[in-house]
Amino acid sequence: MGLEAEIEELREEIAETPYNKSTEAHIGRLKAKLAEKKEKLENQSSAGGGHGYAVEKHGDATVALVGFPSVGKSTLINALTNADSEVGSYEFTTLDVNPGMLKYRGANVQILDVPGLIEGAAGGRGGGKEVLSVVRTADLVVFMLSVFEIEQYDRLSEELYATNIRIDAEPPNINIRKTHKDGIGVTMSDDVSLAEDTVKQVLREYGYVNAKVTIPHDLTIDELVDAVMDNRVYLPSMVAVNKADLIDKSYLPTVKEELRDRGLDPDDVVFISAEEERGLDGLKERLWKELGLIRIYMDKPGRGVDYEEPLILFSGATVGDACEKIGGEFDERFKFARVSGESAKHDDQQVGKGHELADEDVLRIVARK
Repeated sequence: MGLEAEIEELREEIAETPYNKSTEAHIGRLKAKLAEKKEKLENQSSAGGGHGYAVEKHGDATVALVGFPSVGKSTLINALTNADSEVGSYEFTTLDVNPGMLKYRGANVQILDVPGLIEGAAGGRGGGKEVLSVVRTADLVVFMLSVFEIEQYDRLSEELYATNIRIDAEPPNINIRKTHKDGIGVTMSDDVSLAEDTVKQVLREYGYVNAKVTIPHDLTIDELVDAVMDNRVYLPSMVAVNKADLIDKSYLPTVKEELRDRGLDPDDVVFISAEEERGLDGLKERLWKELGLIRIYMDKPGRGVDYEEPLILFSGATVGDACEKIGGEFDERFKFARVSGESAKHDDQQVGKGHELADEDVLRIVARK
């Protein structure tokens, strides 16, 4: 029996097995087997193809536009990036990924216009695996939907999940430490609903014989499998609904209801018309917010503060991160820094590399000669 047949057989058995406390450990074992065989099949496919599918990241952040064919991604990227933007083509045999550069608030945001996904992409249809592997490298996923086909979100989400991309979720916070004896010991907080035997069965499927496992919060079997596999990518996302100019106002409540049915708050969704270039200012603002970018104005010796070309970092970045992005010998020669702005207790506060910066801080780095 081939791997595809084994995978389908496992899926059928999981679907046909009623979930309750008595079957929980069995289902956990089946899901662990399924994940392992899917990874094996994916590795075989990658090895057989002999091609890498990574797009080199440029700029300060990378956004992947994910959508089905004809949803308007190419039109949007052309509208977001001006004529002077650098646009290239990365060839993956029959696959082209066209990046454009959005310049906003001093930041260069690389936007990947990946080919339209089709159902079954995670299984390899239409070059889907290559497309999805590109998505994994992004800092933010933008689901682009047609206002007439909100249900596309379901299929897109499923395809991303099937290729180990977890949207708007945090990695399970569990600790697994291999030991040399005493079998598998499990320590769980009181709110964990999984049975101890279920945890042990899943770990045994992955070859654990002796280990100490600590689970501080409740989680599902799927999240437990994700934690053990340790090859999932966790990415934030947002939704842009295109062709909003083509609907009557009377149809808008239907669109909003379809969004709510999928757990999407209509107030959090950006409605746009790529063709008419409407709603793009709101889209840019949301991209900035969801990426969590901040601007740092560098106080350069002899030249003053550069407000024209800020250093762009991610929220939570430190002075050390700023030194690393600037490059050169700042890491080795760093003596201290002076910061003015929201993160500082007072103007020109002297700080070290561990100081966390805030948007629009002014930073001066003092280096050893």
